[in-house]
This record gives sequence, structure tokens and C-alpha cells, in this order.
Amino acid sequence: MAAKSFDLIVIGAGPGGYVAAIRGAQLGLKVAVVEREHLGGICLNWGCIPTKALLRSSEVFHLMERAKDFGLKAENIGYDLSAVVKRSRGVAAQLSGGIGHLLKKNKVTVVMGEATIPAKGKVSVKTDKGTEELTAKNIILATGARARELPGLEADGDLVWTYKHALDPVRMPKKLLVIGSGAIGIEFASFYNTLGAETTVVEVMDRVLPVEDSEISAFAKKAFTKQGMTIMEKAMVKQLDRGKGKVTAHIEVGGKIEKHDFDTVISAVGIVGNVEGLGLEALGVKIDRTHVVTDEFCRTGVDGLYAIGDIAGAPWLAHKASHEGVMVADLIAGKHAHPVKPESIAGCTYCHPQVASVGYTEAKAKELGYDIKVGRFPFIGNGKAIALGEAEGMVKTIFDAKTGELLGAHMVGAEVTEMIQGYVVGRQLETTEEDLMNTVFPHPTLSEMMHESVLDAYDRVIHM
Repeated sequence: MAAKSFDLIVIGAGPGGYVAAIRGAQLGLKVAVVEREHLGGICLNWGCIPTKALLRSSEVFHLMERAKDFGLKAENIGYDLSAVVKRSRGVAAQLSGGIGHLLKKNKVTVVMGEATIPAKGKVSVKTDKGTEELTAKNIILATGARARELPGLEADGDLVWTYKHALDPVRMPKKLLVIGSGAIGIEFASFYNTLGAETTVVEVMDRVLPVEDSEISAFAKKAFTKQGMTIMEKAMVKQLDRGKGKVTAHIEVGGKIEKHDFDTVISAVGIVGNVEGLGLEALGVKIDRTHVVTDEFCRTGVDGLYAIGDIAGAPWLAHKASHEGVMVADLIAGKHAHPVKPESIAGCTYCHPQVASVGYTEAKAKELGYDIKVGRFPFIGNGKAIALGEAEGMVKTIFDAKTGELLGAHMVGAEVTEMIQGYVVGRQLETTEEDLMNTVFPHPTLSEMMHESVLDAYDRVIHM
């Protein structure tokens, strides 16, 4: 059978992959997508979306427990974990099905199977019906990543879980250990802790949420501790002894080994790129620590071969992957493409309280040699936050003292994952402190704190 010819083949149908395919089709390219598991990739099926559905359930449960604070009565409050999980899986399935509709609507050919690239411009797909050969001048790698597993700490689905097991749990943990306090670890810690699990978080770095501004990390840690979590920083899980219904964790802290018993462990120690089995080495693709090395336009160095999203390295965010997909499709179609700037991509963590940021931390701005001005505003000074019963949090902004450029913004508190986009747009438009000061923010809203933080950086704050 002759090979089917396309202008563009995308390997992987996660957020970056399917967006690249749709954008390519919009630009008149003949496009095929190859996916080995499920449309929507990890994000829609086992990541961003189902975790947010779980966290929404825990948020509602938390509010029900606080009913009295709002003058309401709610007695015998409880939850059905299987129903919570069923809702989460239903949300994921709905969105995954929607991706199929979008691809069909845009006349993108979908091939389900395992792809390899035997030669430049050629893709061989092992399907249920045999092997299908495809050709294209341009190929985009969007195969994503999977959970990193450390020797001795491997998941078994019973006592030790990855994020996949945590999304579809075999039971409700009673005493939970979470290894790693990045976004994935903290979100699961927040979910299970809110539902009643006695939760311990172990972080090898000197603070939780280590990529965030240190002041935000400290605020978040205080909130987590107040909620009953045990936070162990500068600590490392050296060994897991698995018994019947129990795991004994050997945790090194301050040079000494402590032993603690848990019934469940969630390992969230990072990810590794899905680079195996594609034939990349034979093509001459450079791989560094399981991630494909690319330039600012996601080019691999092999003519016509691009890599986007998690396989191409940090930041490991779905929205970064999606915009890289658009950029590469535009580039292939001969349009003027703009590189995605990592420092202008927001990071969001949906724990309680939420954490969001964009740009440089205070420490990074100083390290880069900027003379800075820093503003802060607490949630307790905002009328909407108090009315919502969410008065714990803060907004922090960092400016270049010489030019007024917004270098970074960092938030912790209710709904900050929605608020951060205001600063993201500001950075994209190269806004200055004057622009933000002269902007009229609606009242009463949480967004007013964004204004006040800017004012505080220049000693003009009103409500503090």
C-alpha cells in the first residue's frame, strides 16, 4: 500500500499536538495526527482537567464544613470518594470527546497507533489493523512526558501511587506521604488533606513550591501547616519498606534518618520526556536528560522536524505547549511566527490557597542585576476577599526601578489562578507601572489588590 502524503504530521494529540494540527489545518495544510492512547493527551485525560475537577469537589466540601461562617446550616457533611472520582473522569471524557470533534471539523486525519520515524519526512504507525505509512515534509513531535520514578520508590498502584493512581484511587488514604512539593504533589496533598487524610509532604529543596517566589512559598507553607499538613523541607525519602497495608518511609532530615509509617505514598518527583521508540537518535536529534533540544522556534536541528510541549523541556505547562503548537504551524505555513518566551508564561497551582505567578521572582530579578521596586497587598485589605470569607493571601509585584517595567507578579490566595492573567497581558504589552496605576479596576473585586500592589511598590498604596 502506498504511503499517505501530508503537509504536516503531528505525533501526539495532547494540548500542543491537537492545537498545532488544528492551526495547521486552518492555514490550509493537509494534516494528520498520530496518537497512541487518547485524544487530549495527559492534560485532558490524566492531568490538568481531572485534577481540577477533584480539587473543585474538595473545595466545595471545605466550604460546606465552613457553612456556619456564612450563617448557613449543614449537618452530617460527608463525601462519596467514588462519586467524586466518577465526576472527574466524566469531565475528562467529555473534553477528550470534544477534541475528536474539533479535529474532524477541521478535516484533520487521525491515526490511532504507535509512531516511529524511520527516516526524515516519514512516519510509520503500528495500528490495530497493521502498519500504516505516512509522509510529510514537516513533522511535529508532541509526545509529552510521564511521571519520573526513582529507584526503590517505584509505584505499584496499591501502596505507592503516581498521579494516575491518585486520580483514580483504590481507597481513601488515612495516612498519606507525598514525595515532592511541586504543583502536582501539592495539589494532591491539598485534595486528600482536605478530605481528611493525615498528610505529610517531603521536599528535597529548602522550601515547598520551590519554583515560586520565596515569600509566596513561605506564605503557602504557613497555610498548609494551619490546615494540618506536615511539611518536611530539605528532606529526602531514601527508602520505602512495603508491608501488608503499610509503607515505612526512611526520610533523611538534617543528616539523620527518620522512619515514618504511611498507608499510601504519592510520588511526584518530576517527569521524563517520552522520547523512546521514535527513532530520534538515528535521525540525529539531540536529547538532553530525556528532553529534545530545540531552538526558540522549536526546531530540532533536523530539517522539517520540530518538538513542542513537555518533550521539549520546561516549563511543563499545557498552555506553553499549545502556543508552541500555534507558533510552529504558523512557521511551517510561512506566517510570521513569534517565539514563546518562558518568562512570560504564567504558572498556576490549584491547591488551597491557590498560587500563581509570572515573570521573575524577587531573588531572580536581583540576580539578573535589576534595581527593583517591590509592592505587596494582603487579601485582608480587600473588601471582596473578606466578603468571600477568603481573607488569607497576598499579591506581590516587582518592577524595574529605572524603567517601570513589570518584571514579575506573584500571588497566593483565592482565585489567583484567574487573576494572574491580568499581569500576563501587562507583560505581553510591555506595560509600565504608570499604565497599571492609571488603569481603573472594578469594585468590589479581588483584582483591586493587583492595583494596590502596584501602588504599594511606588509608595502610593491607598488601603493599607
